[in-house]
Amino acid sequence: MDTLSYKTLSSNKATANKQWFLVDAEGHTLGRLSSKIAKVLRGKYKTNFTPHADCGDFVVIINSEKIVMTGTKMTDREIFSHTGYPGGQKRITPLEMLAKDGTSVVKHAIKGMLPKNKLGAAILKNCYIFSGSKHDKEAQKPTVLNLNDLI
Repeated sequence: MDTLSYKTLSSNKATANKQWFLVDAEGHTLGRLSSKIAKVLRGKYKTNFTPHADCGDFVVIINSEKIVMTGTKMTDREIFSHTGYPGGQKRITPLEMLAKDGTSVVKHAIKGMLPKNKLGAAILKNCYIFSGSKHDKEAQKPTVLNLNDLI
């Protein structure tokens, strides 16, 4: 007698069906953009999401220097880091980070929304961030991802 199998399927790195997506960050708010991209990188929008495996998709982000932060966060917010030495505190605003490197603010925000372990570091490698509208991932044929369609 044939019955339905109710086994829970766990995907792993080998069985994950990974896709390539292209996201244009121009005009998007940093936090909302980062949280949705982190979910796509993690694989939470997939039906076979497995928390302990890298089953997310690849994301290519262009125009990362044209993100928006509401209010006066671009100048007033401080991103804190420490060198590990006494007096080694460093504080930098997002505006100064964008002046140095147009991708660093978006990368910092996405990294903060991923797991703080080896899996999070591996998932972050699936995200490619570019300052301008040009990118070198045309060979992968990424499909355009509209972030407004995602929940």
